[in-house]
Amino acid sequence: MPTPPSPRCSRPGPGRLSRRALGRTIVPAGLAALCSATGGAAAPRRGIPLGFDNFAVRGLGWNARQLVDHAESLRCDALFITDFGPLEGRFDDASLADLRAYAADRGVALELGSWSICPTSTTFKADWGSAEEHLALGIRVARALGSPAFRVILGNGADRLTPGGIEARIADTVAVLRSQRSRAIDAGVRIAVENHAGDLQARELKALVEEAGPDYVGVNFDSGNACWTLEDPVRALETLAPYVATTSLRDTMLWSDDDGVVAQWTAMGEGCVDLPAFFDLFATACRGVRVQIETISGFPRRLPLYTADFWRAYPAARAADLAAFLALARRGRPLEPFKPPEGEARRPAEQDYQLAELARSIAHCRDVLGLGVRTA
Repeated sequence: MPTPPSPRCSRPGPGRLSRRALGRTIVPAGLAALCSATGGAAAPRRGIPLGFDNFAVRGLGWNARQLVDHAESLRCDALFITDFGPLEGRFDDASLADLRAYAADRGVALELGSWSICPTSTTFKADWGSAEEHLALGIRVARALGSPAFRVILGNGADRLTPGGIEARIADTVAVLRSQRSRAIDAGVRIAVENHAGDLQARELKALVEEAGPDYVGVNFDSGNACWTLEDPVRALETLAPYVATTSLRDTMLWSDDDGVVAQWTAMGEGCVDLPAFFDLFATACRGVRVQIETISGFPRRLPLYTADFWRAYPAARAADLAAFLALARRGRPLEPFKPPEGEARRPAEQDYQLAELARSIAHCRDVLGLGVRTA
């Protein structure tokens, strides 16, 4: 996946939704009923900082300061910049210090990430030099921004079918991680490997972290991506919780079709994942970790479990994990994919859609799940 561009955009600025987008943030009926049943009482606070991943609003092309402004407008505690694009090439110490101060003045803590550090992954790009140079740059920039972690990925689901399979790609990633161990430890930055786009199941990511060394390597847990690897996100979190350093979270709706299961990512509270159970576990097993929301909604992904070819990528899938995943799919229902309203251009409609998905998600996390720390 290429790094999204970061030009300034003529669409509504941070903190301002268009009238159409504002309409899409209206509280869902189920949430309204819950508020009514509880007399409108606020959800008990969990004390978990709440923010968002900039990829949730990728269509806006905002730079880092615009993203900070939007985080402040949503009363977020944090912002997760998961690619270098919003930094606009300003990696010098003075520029990074200015951005860190700008965010701190607005009550927004920063976290940083980038893309593949596996040199043999189908997704690896040499935009930042070698895999080792890319990782070294990320550690330095993360430290300058005050980010406790630097998020990276191995690749995507296609890597499971490359020569040597995912095991070979894990070995190559571990080698790169080990080359930067002392740099990460000296900087006080934990390298957070994400379960990304179907590349790693939870048990495989756990093995990667333990092989590289959990003293400096952890996990960026992505709940939506867990569903792409045939996992119930709650069960996947149980496996990875001791290593979670940061997050990129969204809800998912699953349902059965003639070939297997369909997964469609959704705003928080609009899928079939057991979010109360997820955050009950998170609150006790991932203390001090921020919840970062990464809504990427509106399109289905088909997982053709009933076709033999599908299982070439998952020859070691475990029956208990698959059973939990199928049980979750039985709770879901089909969703329509996103389409621009008739007569509207696709790009501005997508921008409004992304803003609205994120706004509803942040509201659900705060008002129903009790996430977030700041009050104003």
